[in-house]
Amino acid sequence: MERNAARHRRRVLLGHCLRGTGSVVLLTALYYLSPLEGGFGGLTVLTLVLGLAAFGLLVAWQVNAITRAEYPRLSMLEAMATAVPLFLFVFSATYFMLSESIPATFSEALNRTDALYFTVTVFATVGFGDIVPVTGTGRVLTTVQMIADLVVVGVIAKALFGAMRVGMRRRGSAGHAGHGGPPFVDDEEP
Repeated sequence: MERNAARHRRRVLLGHCLRGTGSVVLLTALYYLSPLEGGFGGLTVLTLVLGLAAFGLLVAWQVNAITRAEYPRLSMLEAMATAVPLFLFVFSATYFMLSESIPATFSEALNRTDALYFTVTVFATVGFGDIVPVTGTGRVLTTVQMIADLVVVGVIAKALFGAMRVGMRRRGSAGHAGHGGPPFVDDEEP
């Protein structure tokens, strides 16, 4: 009985890890393989807005799914592994298209990797170094990302962690009390 439970927990943990990793790999492939060479314009702004809306819908769906999950902590981590890269790739694609259209927007022309690097630099708030926005458009877009970063880190992360707590309480009331353990995985979770 105990052996089957341990096997089940390992399978669930492996499933969450594979789905999270698969999401990152799929989003990375889509970013690098998508035809983004169209330049920057109204369609790019619309794509940014739609991408952020899709991100918001994804997070809303994930919050609901986490509260009902068998293993809320693992589901929350899997949600972060999908949502954060999607958010970063939406901005990276926009920066790339802006740089393609107006190369003087940044201190150097950006390829896809440079755009991703710049996006992560802004997201991580480590400051600018080798790549900086030098035009008004680049600065406005970067400012929009900085504000969105604050929303993602503050509000959305709080929503995901809150959903995880709700799921844990729901699970606890169903007779699945955990027995301690590491901060993200208790005995009831793999």
